Amino acid sequence: MDIAEFLRDLERTELLRFATAGSVDDGKSTLIGRLLLATRSIFSDQIAAVERASLNLNREETDLAMFTDGLKAEREQGITIDVAFRQFRTGSRRFIIADAPGHEQYTRNMVTGASTASLAVILLDARLGVLPQSRRHAFIASLLGIPRVLVLVNKMDLVDYSQSVFENVRQQYEDFCRRLDVKDISYIPVSALRGDNVVEKSPRTPWYQGLPFLSHLERVYAGSDTNLIDLRFPVQLVLRPNADFRGYAGKVVSGVVRVGEKVMALPSGGVSSVTRILVGTRGVDYAFPPQSVVVCLADELDVSRGHVFVHPANLPLVESDLEAMLVWMGDQPLSVGKSYLIGHTTRMVRGHISGVHYRVEPDDLHRRPADTLALNEIGRVDLGLQQPLIYDEYRRNRSTGSFIVIDPLTNATVGAGMIIERSKHVGSLLKKLRRVTPEFEPALPQSRVAPEDRSRLLNQRPLAIWLTGLSGAGKSSIAYALEKRLLTEGRLAYVLDGDSIRHSLNTDLGYSAVDRSENIRRAAELTRLFVDAGLIVITAFISPFREDRLRARGIVGSENFVEVFVDAPLEVCESRDVKGLYRKARANELSEVTGISSPYEPPESPEIHVRTDQMTIDETIEVILDSLKGKFAGRDSDRNR
Repeated sequence: MDIAEFLRDLERTELLRFATAGSVDDGKSTLIGRLLLATRSIFSDQIAAVERASLNLNREETDLAMFTDGLKAEREQGITIDVAFRQFRTGSRRFIIADAPGHEQYTRNMVTGASTASLAVILLDARLGVLPQSRRHAFIASLLGIPRVLVLVNKMDLVDYSQSVFENVRQQYEDFCRRLDVKDISYIPVSALRGDNVVEKSPRTPWYQGLPFLSHLERVYAGSDTNLIDLRFPVQLVLRPNADFRGYAGKVVSGVVRVGEKVMALPSGGVSSVTRILVGTRGVDYAFPPQSVVVCLADELDVSRGHVFVHPANLPLVESDLEAMLVWMGDQPLSVGKSYLIGHTTRMVRGHISGVHYRVEPDDLHRRPADTLALNEIGRVDLGLQQPLIYDEYRRNRSTGSFIVIDPLTNATVGAGMIIERSKHVGSLLKKLRRVTPEFEPALPQSRVAPEDRSRLLNQRPLAIWLTGLSGAGKSSIAYALEKRLLTEGRLAYVLDGDSIRHSLNTDLGYSAVDRSENIRRAAELTRLFVDAGLIVITAFISPFREDRLRARGIVGSENFVEVFVDAPLEVCESRDVKGLYRKARANELSEVTGISSPYEPPESPEIHVRTDQMTIDETIEVILDSLKGKFAGRDSDRNR
């Protein structure tokens, strides 16, 4: 095979990027070393060098970890310090591995290594179970939007390949990961040192019926990770070799650009048609991620480095005040108000961190008050920029939703951020809706009927039972069954269903994050009115974002609000798929589908949690009613007690 044929073959072979992480001495480097050795991805002189190094360090066997631990300090200490990038290939795929450090002090290295990964491989020591750093890495994988996680329970040879030990570790980790936004998670028992279930299935684990590690890597599906809907082409360079040619060089980070279609250049807003697309010197009809191409336009627009080509009917957001999740990487703590450089796509703008909302503890996911962030800490911040960014929410588009923070004095990268679109824009939207300031608003008329009088008349306490969960989890079925049950017991109840509200009160709203938040705000206001009227209101809304549900609780009143998490795995919801939403989302026919192209944030501490994949509707109703005992009683009942 000549070099040209080799390059063509390389181009045709699918690429999977994955990152490995875990606590110190969980065996990550040993695992990768064995994988590289088994796929013949290591030269003979490298093998000889590692064998000599192993002898010099008095190791009884060749230390496979040395194939990835390239630094002298790493080999001496037997740990990974820097991110080690390695490549290998099989007959069906090419792979790029980012082997991240396990030490807490090197958390920033994992963020760097895993930022472009489609799969996170997290190792757990079968003897130690789930450690704080194991939870930290799962949280970071979720934060970075890595859609799939593969958990390898390593060192099974040291626990006699016990199935009960494996199942116990898996249950511990599943309990933690339920609180994260991870779409797909799998588990494999392995021994990196002995090779069990790494390349081939091990006879020592006959109870494990799944694939070995390498086969899982070859078969894991990553095709849907690329956003082919939203065209985003940040211009890197304007090419003008002569007076007859003007081209715009850059990389297609999402969407598809085609010859003949119209594109808009932001922020200038100029519109033109694509006349040519060049890959090198070869013309093509279309380009897609992650191709680097040159785009030529029919008109000479005012376009320079940092502009972004988009479709006129599919626009990103343009703002100078943002909210983001920020991983702090600087040795010096974040300085609120200090001027930093913000690197975003092909642009560099001046900006500052104007405030810190909270710091997240990755070990337990609790939010702590904070006014700064130290090395490796993660928090939610406000970002103020001298020029607006052209961006998307990070969950929708990693490339246009991420940025780095650079210290202008040292030129060191001190932070990596993921933009949160909805909160900032919901705030702006609500401000626009308030057309008069509070001090000039007329006082609202007050009812002459007290809530106690309505409660006494209906002989019940008003209540909002807020059902939240994925589409297909069973919210509406539960809501209407619960309504009928309450009515048969003499309670006045009413269902507010997401679909009916969408087709009546909220017909003007779409499915962007902004419109979703406004949809829930209006639903909460309507719920409050029904609760004020003395009714038991049962709502059935996906309400995917925790902040929106928290806002709804505040609108209705916490004393009258009960959050019910209607929980079912995504695959179960997809199997039901009554509305066909998941099928259309998988076929790229529909965007912004919760659980597929838009995240769902599970409640952290709901009053009631029901698993509809394990319970019937009747059983679910009994659990809800049992949990709400005493909450429906009216005022007369209170006096009788």
